Amino acid sequence: ATDLANNLVRSGMRVVQAIGVPPGPLDVEVDAVVVALKSRTIPAAEAVAQSLQALRWLQAQGARQIYFKYCSTFDSTPQGNIGPVTEALMDALGTDFTIATPAFPDNQRTVFKGHLFVGDQLLSDSGMREHPLTPMTDANLVRVLQAQCRRKVGLIDHRTVARGATAICERIATLRAEGFGIAIVDAVTNADLLTLGPALEGMPLVTAGSGVAIGLPANFGLAPSPKAASLPPATGLQAVVSGSCSQATQRQVAAFAAAGHPVLAIDARRLGPGERAANQVAAEALAWAEPLLAAGPVLVYSTADAATVQSVQADWGVQAAGEAVEQVLAAVARGLVERGV
Repeated sequence: ATDLANNLVRSGMRVVQAIGVPPGPLDVEVDAVVVALKSRTIPAAEAVAQSLQALRWLQAQGARQIYFKYCSTFDSTPQGNIGPVTEALMDALGTDFTIATPAFPDNQRTVFKGHLFVGDQLLSDSGMREHPLTPMTDANLVRVLQAQCRRKVGLIDHRTVARGATAICERIATLRAEGFGIAIVDAVTNADLLTLGPALEGMPLVTAGSGVAIGLPANFGLAPSPKAASLPPATGLQAVVSGSCSQATQRQVAAFAAAGHPVLAIDARRLGPGERAANQVAAEALAWAEPLLAAGPVLVYSTADAATVQSVQADWGVQAAGEAVEQVLAAVARGLVERGV
């Protein structure tokens, strides 16, 4: 969600990000609102319900286009929720077609011939194949999404994108006439995303990673401007809480520690079921962090390699292990804020 907000801002939109569906209207003048939902790995029915709630709130605020954002690694098993949420939003909006592309070239996520690459590797050859919750073993996005959808899933390939927005619109018209409801779109550079943008003008629903966002503000007459990113100066103490177990996050944790900053690892093997164990571990982490905060940023993390994650999951089960770590990190985050972060 933060990546999406950032890309809209860099292209000229004033953006507010809400954690969860706000209880009422926002008292602020903005061009877009990003509603962050914790729905990536929850059951499809729950993800659909949360997304439809967010849709109703956005419609009540006068939203002219809805953007369903998912991860640039398209984290989703055959039982995942990207397809069900996409189709539920299409039904609610009364639209018969949308596009889908997780491409985000700035983060080395590209789509070519309908296949998702992470850097120079197919998604299925990358570290995502060992993701603890959503192992991605197939890079063919048409096939992955089709397994989750009732509607036919097609492809707008790089040759069409290279011919420009008009060619993309023509391909969309052809796909619709052939009974397709969703199309994966190739994109290997930011120029491809900027080419795609005009073809999406007026489309009620866009589904994508955050990359597509760079091409949308121009459809609303907006251009990049420093004013869009203007924020009041941040104050307070600094801390980082990390729960991701991706290879990239593992490298970031190592770099933070190598730079000499204080770090504390949450050992998931110490945790047990229920809030009591989580609160105890969180209290210990906060007691460690409190005297260090004034000197600079600290890091509390549960990031671990694949072998450690799999060991914990084997002992407790995937969902129970994830919930236990989540409870600790949530308690740590609340405690850090209470201490001035």
